[in-house]
Amino acid sequence: MSINRLPDSRLTDSATPAIKRVTLLTMFRLGLFQMGLGMMSILTLGVLNRVMIKELAIPATVVAGTLAMHQFVAPARVWFGQMSDARPLFGHHRTGYVWVGSVLFVISAFLAVQVMWRLGDSLDADRLRLGGSLEAVGWTTPTYGWVGLLGLIFALYGIAICSSSTPFAALLVDVSDEEDRSKLVGVVWSMLMVGIIIGAIVSSGLLKQIDGDVSREVLQASINGLFVKVPALVLLLVGIATFGVEKKYSRYGVRSSAVNREDKITLGSALRILTASRQTGLFFTFLLIMTICLFMQDAVLEPYGGEIFKMPISETTRLNAIYGTGTLIGLATTGFFIVPRIGKQNTIRLGCLSVAACLGLIILSGFTGNPIVFKSALMLFGLASGITTTGALSLMLDLTAAETAGTFIGAWGLSQAMARGVATVSGGAILDLGRSLFGVPMLAYGLVFAVPAVGMILAVWLLGRVDVREFQDNAKSAIATILENELD
Repeated sequence: MSINRLPDSRLTDSATPAIKRVTLLTMFRLGLFQMGLGMMSILTLGVLNRVMIKELAIPATVVAGTLAMHQFVAPARVWFGQMSDARPLFGHHRTGYVWVGSVLFVISAFLAVQVMWRLGDSLDADRLRLGGSLEAVGWTTPTYGWVGLLGLIFALYGIAICSSSTPFAALLVDVSDEEDRSKLVGVVWSMLMVGIIIGAIVSSGLLKQIDGDVSREVLQASINGLFVKVPALVLLLVGIATFGVEKKYSRYGVRSSAVNREDKITLGSALRILTASRQTGLFFTFLLIMTICLFMQDAVLEPYGGEIFKMPISETTRLNAIYGTGTLIGLATTGFFIVPRIGKQNTIRLGCLSVAACLGLIILSGFTGNPIVFKSALMLFGLASGITTTGALSLMLDLTAAETAGTFIGAWGLSQAMARGVATVSGGAILDLGRSLFGVPMLAYGLVFAVPAVGMILAVWLLGRVDVREFQDNAKSAIATILENELD
C-alpha cells in the first residue's frame, strides 16, 4: 500500500468552489474549546484530588488510580477519529461529535462528584467500625463498590473527552491549510493553558466561602455548585467555539477523496511504529520517562499545599494558575528565543535539568514551611515544563516520517496519554508508600517529588543517545514495512 499526501493546492480544481481560509478571530474562537478543556482539568486534577485526599482522607493510591482512568481509555480516541471520518453526526463529520462528547463529559464529571461523596461516607463508616484504623483488608463490600463505580465514571469521562477532543483535533486539520496550521495549533494550545489559569481563578473564587473548617454538608454544597456552574460555562464556550465553523471552513470533503487516511491505527501498531527503528525507540522511551516525571505531581500538588502549608481549598486551587502561567510563558517564548539559539536537544536538556532543580526547590519549600518559596518554585517548575515540552514537541516533529505524519502524530499522542495515566497513578502510589515507610507527611511528599527529579536526569542520559540523522537514514524502510502489514 502506498500513502500519498498531496499538497492542498492539488486538492481543488476549477469546478470546486473556493473555501474560505480560517481567520485569526476564528482561530481564537476555536481555542475556546481548548480553554474549556483546561477549565475541566482544574475541576478533576485541581479540586477533586485535593478534596478526596485531604478532606475525605481517601488513600492517595485510590484517588490517583480512579483519576487516571480517564487517561487509560485514550486508545478510544482512535476509534472516535475513524468514526468522525466515516459517519457524520447531525450533518457534520466533526462538530456533532464535539457537541455530544462535551455534554457527556460535563455530566460524567458531576456524577463523579456524587460518587465521591458516597465513597467518603462509606470510608467514614469503615473507620468507625474499625475504631479509626483503616486498612484495605478492613474495607466493606460497599466501599469497594463505590471505588469501582468512581473508576468507571472517570473512564466514561475519559471516553467522552476522547469523543469530543479527537474530532476537534481533526477539525483543526480540516479547516486549515499547511501554511496556517502551525499558527492555528499555537493559538489553540495556548488557549488550553489560558483555560487552566482562568479555571483555577474562577474555581478559587467560588470556593472562597469554604476556606477554613467547615462541615461536610457545606463542603458538599459548595463543590456540587462548582461542578454545575463551571461545566455550564464550558458548554457555552464549546458552542461558541464550533458553531458554523465546519460548514464554512472545512476542506474535508475535498481532501478525503484525494488522500488515503493515515489515522486508522491501533494501539499495537502505534507501538510497533514507535519502536520501528533504534532512534524512534530511544526517543519513545525518553518521551515516556519525561512525561511520567513531568506529571507525577499532578495528583498530589494540591494535597501537598493543604497538608504541608495549611492552605485552604481556594488557595490550593490557585496553585494551578501559578503553574499554568509559568508553563504558558515557557511555551510562548522557548520557540522564539531558546530553540533557535541552542538547538532542540539542548533545549530539552536545559528543560529537564531545570525541572529536576525545581522539584528540589519544591521539596525544600516544604521543609521551610514557607508558602512564598513554594509558589515561586512552582512558577519556575511551570516555566521549566514549558521549555521541556516545546523542545520535545519540536524534536518529535524531526523524528516523524513526513510520508506518514498522521500515523506518527497519532502514535505519539497515544503514548503521551498513556504515560500521563501512569504518572497520575504513580504519584498517588508513591505518596502512600512514603506514608507507610516514613510516617511523616513531608517525607512522603518529598519522595513523590524526588523520584521524578531523578527520572529527569535519566531522561537526559537517554536524550544524549538520540540521533536525528540516523533516524532519517534508517527509519523509513522499517516504518514502511509495518504500515504494509498493519494498514493494508
